[in-house]
Amino acid sequence: MLERLFKLQAQGTNVRTEVLAGFTTFMTMAYIVVVNPAILGETGMPIAAVAAATCLAAGLGSILMGLIANYPLALAPGMGLNAYFTYTVVKGMGVPWETALGCVFISGVAFLILTVAGIRQMIVAAIPRPLFSAVAAGVGLFIAFIGLKSAGVIVANPATAVALGDLTTPSAALALIGLVLIAALQAWRVKGAILIGILLAAVAGWLLGLSKFTPGAYSLSDLSATFFKMDVGAALHLQGGMGIALLEIIFVFLFVDLFDNVGTLVAVTKKAGLVEPDGTIPRLNRILTADSAATMIGAAAGTSTVCSYIESASGVTAGGRTGLTAVVVGILFLITLFFAPLVQAIPAAATAPALVLVGALMIGSLAEVDWADPTVAIPAFLTVITIPLTFSIANGLAFGITSYAVLKAVTGKLRKGDWLLVILAALFVIRFVYLAKG
Repeated sequence: MLERLFKLQAQGTNVRTEVLAGFTTFMTMAYIVVVNPAILGETGMPIAAVAAATCLAAGLGSILMGLIANYPLALAPGMGLNAYFTYTVVKGMGVPWETALGCVFISGVAFLILTVAGIRQMIVAAIPRPLFSAVAAGVGLFIAFIGLKSAGVIVANPATAVALGDLTTPSAALALIGLVLIAALQAWRVKGAILIGILLAAVAGWLLGLSKFTPGAYSLSDLSATFFKMDVGAALHLQGGMGIALLEIIFVFLFVDLFDNVGTLVAVTKKAGLVEPDGTIPRLNRILTADSAATMIGAAAGTSTVCSYIESASGVTAGGRTGLTAVVVGILFLITLFFAPLVQAIPAAATAPALVLVGALMIGSLAEVDWADPTVAIPAFLTVITIPLTFSIANGLAFGITSYAVLKAVTGKLRKGDWLLVILAALFVIRFVYLAKG
């Protein structure tokens, strides 16, 4: 049955490898079960309900992705968009969280309409192939930076923005030891190297007292506080200043998630070797449909926008090639619905090495960029450097696409078929102006 559903042999994988990959992806993104409720809880939403909604949305979304699209892409409420939901929309603009959830639901419907109309597929197709490689590398730097930061190896510094942390602290030392361990296992081609490294580092973290475990219980009944509490009617209210503001909110949810998802999709599929020689991504419409449905499910359950997670790359590195990996992730999230506090027992220092290693492996895609051609090299570089420095895949794509279009235009190399690329570049310029005024 699994072979018929996921075509395992055709992708050169097996059930054991896919399950290990699913566990690996889950371990690197399980932090969302703790972090998302903490962020959304500041809006006044019940934390227990948000935790349950997070598990449900991630679980069902990942399973949908696996079954519909047969890709090793895991889904969960997106970081960044949850902060925008809380600090800009609810706390900054005074929008009730029920109305904000309505905006998220409407953006999910808009995603689906754009997918059915083929517009999202056209946007992916319009991205120049060299930028695919640049996005993959930029995302590699991004997740490596996240890993080093979460472990305390890199810290904030008012003078230089970032600086080297105290490597003698238990967290930083454990992360570095874990990195050496996972790298060695990977070099020895040990199956499940990343998962083994995470588990061993987690055990060491428990012994060092790095984990703050608070017993508690979550259940499906907790969902009742946020389940179907979204106020779509208020979100569709288009009268007065608040109506214009709500339109802006929906547009931001739509715009940011669209390009964050495109970047993640490009990076992970390229890492998995699932991109066709001509640069197209098979079953793209199914991927985008699953993503749209997951956002609507998340809003109905009571959480912010659900999107593809770049941590899926860790599962791909562990050998995941089919939707079975995503289904395993989804099942683990649904199980976590009842044991959410246990996720807190996995210290960040244990998962950080996995993110750093995956980041290192993703840099190799830069070899495919023609660095001798300035019209390609400069946009690729801007994409790579902007993603980690702005903490946004969407910003990296914005810099890359805009600079690519401008350089091709001024050198007379812009083709008639690049009309959508020019429109995207113009939209990105408008977005930058909007953000500057905001």
